Amino acid sequence: MKTQTIRGFKDILPGDIKRWHFIEDTSKAILELYGFSEIRTPLLEFTEVFSRGLGTTTDIVEKEMYTFEDRDGSSITLRPEGTASIVRSYIENSMHLKSPITKLYYIGPMFRHERPQKGRYRSFNQIGAELFGSYDPQYDAEIIIMLWQLFEQSGISAYLTIELSSLGDDKCRPAYKEEITKALKAKENELCEDCKRRLKTNPLRILDCKKETCSNVTSDLPSILDFLCTECKAHFSRVKQLLNMMDVEYVINPKIVRGLDYYNRTVFEVTTTELGSQNAVAAGGRYDGLVKELGGQDTPAIGFALGIERMILLHEKLNPEGFNKKTDLYIAYLDDKFENFAMKTAFELRQRGIVVEVDYNDKSLKSKLKRANKLGAKYTMIIGEEEFDRGKVKIRNMESSTEEEIGIYEIP
Repeated sequence: MKTQTIRGFKDILPGDIKRWHFIEDTSKAILELYGFSEIRTPLLEFTEVFSRGLGTTTDIVEKEMYTFEDRDGSSITLRPEGTASIVRSYIENSMHLKSPITKLYYIGPMFRHERPQKGRYRSFNQIGAELFGSYDPQYDAEIIIMLWQLFEQSGISAYLTIELSSLGDDKCRPAYKEEITKALKAKENELCEDCKRRLKTNPLRILDCKKETCSNVTSDLPSILDFLCTECKAHFSRVKQLLNMMDVEYVINPKIVRGLDYYNRTVFEVTTTELGSQNAVAAGGRYDGLVKELGGQDTPAIGFALGIERMILLHEKLNPEGFNKKTDLYIAYLDDKFENFAMKTAFELRQRGIVVEVDYNDKSLKSKLKRANKLGAKYTMIIGEEEFDRGKVKIRNMESSTEEEIGIYEIP
């Protein structure tokens, strides 16, 4: 038996978890401020949920999913992303009957078999939000504004940039796809092997390739924004107008295509220059056809997902010290006969919301005070025989190193 984690998987240790709690709690507060409600879906889904939802030519479906056969012969997959599962639940639970607009958010682990590196693991955690029921660009802008507010409240917005584009729709995108396919075929020998394959299956994905040779090939391609139909152009203009009105800064990047087939119209990424090649911290867009593709009614939708691990890395730059565990009071007793009193006192104080630590090991007072300092205790209660016989205990202020005696029945 190997006593170690699987490659690409990582423990979140007690010394780190407070930072995770901060990111999660801040995100939940902002999401609920905008009317989103939490949903929790299973880690496992039937493979078809992802193969139909994400597109069979995407890298995730082709190369990265953890898929295996269940005992009954069905194919099941550890979820590689959150949106397809949320859409499946939206359909299965007939959420469209409960409200014309449905706002959902999720927090949890995803799984992809990728090459592990800093900021990218095979088991990683995302926070995502999905809104169902409207084509209105007002919601596109509000989703982006909400996401940016989340980053501002987390303290890391100075490291981030919003990149924005539109992918058009089924009316205008085919013409662009045809145009770039012609141009790319003329330079096919300069593309990487993955992009040569994409040229036959999904040429838009070539725009997203990070390899220098492919970036050089795509640098002179026409912009998809020049091919938008009247409706898509008006939709995109309205999104930009609303972001400008709210003073949310962004840059236009027409090479955003996203790695999943279900996107249309508005797409966006939130990127950083602080994490090397793993520059996307959050991404999302509109996916008006996905609910119908998975068997539901024709329902417009938009959403995003952010990588918690990448937010954590940026927050460590902002606040390297992290969050110390809060201890209000440390109880140090100097004789075993005070053990029961110490335990009962700790219980009563905890009942009132006071964070108390008691060390039941037989150690010297000096060792116990060191332990209190290590725990960051504000105060230490010292229970000694002489004081206790007088009905007193000592309270030591750990910051000022001053002490005072209080009565046993005066313990707050």
